[in-house]
Amino acid sequence: MSQNYTGSNSPLITTEPYKELYVEPSHQVDESENGGIQPFLNDQTPPKLSVADAIAQMLENLGVNYAFGVAGGAMASLWGSLSNSSIEVLNFRHEAGAAFAATEAYFANNRPTVVFTTAGPGITNALTGLFAARGEGAKVILLSACTSAPQRGRWAIQETSTYTLPSGGIFTPGALFNYAITIESAAQLPQIFRKLAMAMAQPGGFVAHLSIPTAVQTSLVEDVALPQLDVTQFPMTPPKEAIAKSLELLSSGPFAIWVGFGARDAAEEILELAEKTGAAVMCSPRGKGIFPEDHPQFVGVTGLGGHASVLTYMEEQPPLHTLVLGTRLGEPTSFWSSALVPKGGFIHVDIDPEVPGVAYPHVETLGVRSDIKAFVEELLEQLPDAPHSTTLSLPRPERKAIEPASEVDYPVRPEVLMAAIQKIIVEGSDAIVMAECGNSFTWSTHLLQFTETNRYRVSTGVGAMGHAVTGILGAALASNSKAVGIVGDGAMLMNNEISTAVKYKIPAIWIVLNDARYNMCHQGMKILGLKGADATLPPTNFAMIARGMGAEALVVVRESDIEAALEQAIASSVPFLIDVVIDADRPAPSGGRNKSLAAQGVKSSPAKNGTKQVSFPMV
Repeated sequence: MSQNYTGSNSPLITTEPYKELYVEPSHQVDESENGGIQPFLNDQTPPKLSVADAIAQMLENLGVNYAFGVAGGAMASLWGSLSNSSIEVLNFRHEAGAAFAATEAYFANNRPTVVFTTAGPGITNALTGLFAARGEGAKVILLSACTSAPQRGRWAIQETSTYTLPSGGIFTPGALFNYAITIESAAQLPQIFRKLAMAMAQPGGFVAHLSIPTAVQTSLVEDVALPQLDVTQFPMTPPKEAIAKSLELLSSGPFAIWVGFGARDAAEEILELAEKTGAAVMCSPRGKGIFPEDHPQFVGVTGLGGHASVLTYMEEQPPLHTLVLGTRLGEPTSFWSSALVPKGGFIHVDIDPEVPGVAYPHVETLGVRSDIKAFVEELLEQLPDAPHSTTLSLPRPERKAIEPASEVDYPVRPEVLMAAIQKIIVEGSDAIVMAECGNSFTWSTHLLQFTETNRYRVSTGVGAMGHAVTGILGAALASNSKAVGIVGDGAMLMNNEISTAVKYKIPAIWIVLNDARYNMCHQGMKILGLKGADATLPPTNFAMIARGMGAEALVVVRESDIEAALEQAIASSVPFLIDVVIDADRPAPSGGRNKSLAAQGVKSSPAKNGTKQVSFPMV
């Protein structure tokens, strides 16, 4: 039976039976040619598609535009089928980079993306990026090759099976994949397609893994029909009683709105709600720009790289309740701080019913399972008309004045670099801006200011180094615009896809904070009083590396040269890297993270030789 839902942001998925899965002749032969001989004799059956071809057509029907990956012999047939479809196939240099790019491509155009890998290391290399996709809430489908059944357990080259990899979590659903299956027969395709089609229509993320044995890829589809589905995205609407209870709580006293990344499609509605009620608004690091940061009701960003103005607001004008929209309130957003808890508790709206109440289990919380846009629209509909609310003067995010440059004008202070990025990139272009984990994250989140949604991206769940470095390729490609990565030298050394950007002429821009350190670790350990570990890196000339790969690049060592370099990069039509030598000793605004680590028990302890041992988790 066809199922119809209302919604947007996803193409209508209509699939016809496999009666259409015949190979069209590449050349239509006129009857005047070859004595009127037809391309196929009347008694000859046209060749059918292979499983690999059918999967490619299935993905086209699901609305997939891009496939990112690294090819290999075990998946050659699948790679060929993808390459001969309407899907744009990009061969990356590392599977993790491909998965990060796929994640960011999804967020740039709201269409599911594909990651493809060969057997063995192809799969394991991609897992970090796919783990990030799951944590970020992207819709990504992994297509991997695996060893064919007769060769399993016989030490095949790059054997990929339950003999060599754990079945649970990789080939089955679990914490990593929402859906995972090994395709052993074409007969499985209809049910797999139905499962994927319905998942792509659901709100929220979905990460799937289709493992296809090499021999199955080339097997022919025989008498198999895909289901006919009419599926578009549909909102998850809130129960009427939840709206009524929310209105009751919000009407009982002053309230604040805490905006997260899950609310990115409800920016207009949240602005209307805030202005209609006078509520103060704060946001998570991933929620920057959903509510305009220059708005007088915006009190700041919470969590990592956030603003002290939020705590000032909570102390001086405490709300009775806080309406939480689309954020899990995890450590990067809240540090689980009791100072952010309102007296009357939370009204927490999320599409995941397990989210409300997890971050603050002892705080009274009304959990509402709903799409954020649908919830706020219904709230506005039911909200009684009232005169425009006036709000007391609210604290604003702190903006320290930048001291004049020294006479030597070297090295570049990070705050000066951020001011130039704000002027040239944020305000002077429509580029997507991504910040890498580490100090790049905290400087960017704290100092950059966005007034519109979907302009700023950071990863707070996995926080993998290399996410922004490679993710900007997917963002630039899918948005058909510039994408700028503000990244550290450690991440740039770990995983970059400059060569890929050059090959496909993707207008990515890297701004490298080059301080020859893993500087969040270095500075954090110093603040925490931990000694003895080395977080330094050999100095690297990233501009030379980028030019060696075919990109354009500049080295900036003086503050007076920053704006010109940024203008040149934003005007360029090719991949561009700016290697900025920054002052490594400027303390990044990450004090909340260090306090959180200390609260979790990170401390120094004497070693046998009298020095201090270091116990420091990844930051």
